[in-house]
Amino acid sequence: MDLALKHPVALVPTMGALHAGHASLIEIARKFSPEVVVSIFVNPLQFENPNDFSTYPKSVDADVALATASGATKIWVPTFDEIYPSDPVLISSGEIGNLFEGVHRFGHFDGMLTVVKRFFDLVTPKYAIFGEKDFQQLFLIKKMVAQMKLPIEIISAPTIREASGLAMSSRNQKLSTTERESAAGIYLALNSAKAASDLKSARIELSNGVQAIPNFLQDYAEIIDADTFAIADDSTENCHAIVAGWINGIRLIDNMAMSNLGNSK
Repeated sequence: MDLALKHPVALVPTMGALHAGHASLIEIARKFSPEVVVSIFVNPLQFENPNDFSTYPKSVDADVALATASGATKIWVPTFDEIYPSDPVLISSGEIGNLFEGVHRFGHFDGMLTVVKRFFDLVTPKYAIFGEKDFQQLFLIKKMVAQMKLPIEIISAPTIREASGLAMSSRNQKLSTTERESAAGIYLALNSAKAASDLKSARIELSNGVQAIPNFLQDYAEIIDADTFAIADDSTENCHAIVAGWINGIRLIDNMAMSNLGNSK
C-alpha cells in the first residue's frame, strides 16, 4: 500500500463519527507537521460486544468534510484486509490492560494496541496524536511505544467537552437530551473530587457524585496514580480520577487530573 505521504507525518487515528474533539486533534497535529493523516477504521478486535461493533456510528462523508476542514491532508479509510492481511497476532496490554476498562471490556486493549501498531507500521508517522479522554488507552500506547522503542512521539491532547462539561464522544449521539443531561453529572463529580483538600475526601466526593447521576450504571470511579495506574495513596505525586459506566446501554468514560491531592501540590 502506498499512501504517497510527505514525511514527517502526524497521524490522528480515529474510528470515525468525527466531532469537535477529533477536530482539535487534527488542529494539534498541524502544529507538528504539514502532512496530517487521519485514519478512519472501526477495529473489530477492540469490541467485546459484536452488537456494539455493528451499531457503532458511521458517517464517512461527514467525517471527510470535517477532517479536511480541520487541516487533514490525507484521509485514509483502509479496509479490514489492508490492516489485517493475515490473522492478526494480538499485542498484549499486560497487567494494566486488565485493570479498570480491561475488566469490563475483555480484550479491548489488546485489540486497540494491535491496530495502533499496524497504523504505525503502515504510515510510519513521526507524531501520533491521541486524546486524554481515553486515559488508559493513552497510557498503554505510550508504554507500547517505549517498550518497542518505536521512533514515534505520542502527543497527548486535552479532552474537549460539550457546554455541559460532558466529554465529547462519538457515542454521545446515541444519548437522548435527558440522558445527556444525566451524563453531564460525571463532569460535576470529577470537579467535586478535584475541589477536595485530601485524597479520602476526594474519593467520597467522587463516589457520591457518581452515585447521584440519574440512570448511571457505574463500572468504576477511582483515583489512581497517573504514572503507574496503581490505586492512589497519600504518597502519590500525580493523582488522577477515572470514571466509567453506562446510561441506557451507552458507555461513557471520563477522567481528570487531581492536582490538589497527595503530593501533587
